[in-house]
Amino acid sequence: MARSNKPIVWSLFAAGGTFAAFVTPAMIVVTGLALSFGLLPPEALSYERLSGLIENPIAKGIVFLTVFLPAWHAAHRLRITAHDFGIREDGLVMMVCYGLASVATVMAVYALLSL
Repeated sequence: MARSNKPIVWSLFAAGGTFAAFVTPAMIVVTGLALSFGLLPPEALSYERLSGLIENPIAKGIVFLTVFLPAWHAAHRLRITAHDFGIREDGLVMMVCYGLASVATVMAVYALLSL
């Protein structure tokens, strides 16, 4: 029986979509609506406060997941979309899409570790 990487790809795709579906609306409410309507003081998202928050390892993990999971979700979506548009070079498309997701992951790790 041939081994497949589909379970890994599908798990990252599903986790990324689920995470983005829950986190993105919350981020929109906090950064877009709550500040605009005066529900949060402007200093709530100040540089000093957020840089202090990001020093916490749990916060770094959440920021990493916020970049990592949606990037892999988007990579798989773009791969399938390319196939739907008739691009049949799946090996090349797969390398480009998942390569970009890998670059985003490495950049997120580097940025978070350098803080």
